[in-house]
Amino acid sequence: METTLSVPVTFTNGAVEELKRLMQEEGFDTTQKLRVGVKGGGCSGMTYVLGFDTPQDADETFEIEGISCVMNKGHEMYLYGMQIDFQDGLNSRGFTFKNPNASSTCGCGTSFAV
Repeated sequence: METTLSVPVTFTNGAVEELKRLMQEEGFDTTQKLRVGVKGGGCSGMTYVLGFDTPQDADETFEIEGISCVMNKGHEMYLYGMQIDFQDGLNSRGFTFKNPNASSTCGCGTSFAV
C-alpha cells in the first residue's frame, strides 16, 4: 500500500519544465508516476533511476509542482536532499543529480557510492 512521503528530493525549474513537457507528449500513460530511485550497478556501485513507472506496493508517494512521484521506501536514505536538474546545453543534455549523500560520484554523473 502506498504511503505519502515528505518531499525527499527537489527539482530545479529546468527539470520541472522538461518533466511537464514529457508528460504532455502524445501517448503518455497518465496512470504512471515519476519514479525516483536507485539500483545497483554503474561505475561507482549505484545508479539513479528517473522515469515514469507504475506505482508498486513498497512505494511512497509525493508531489512536486504538480508532478506525482513515487519512491521505494528503502531508497530514501540514499536520495534524501538530492537536487535533480535538467541541462540543455551544447556540451551536456539530460537530467543531472546533485546528491549530498554520495561519498563519491563517477564522471558519467549517474553513478555514485555511499
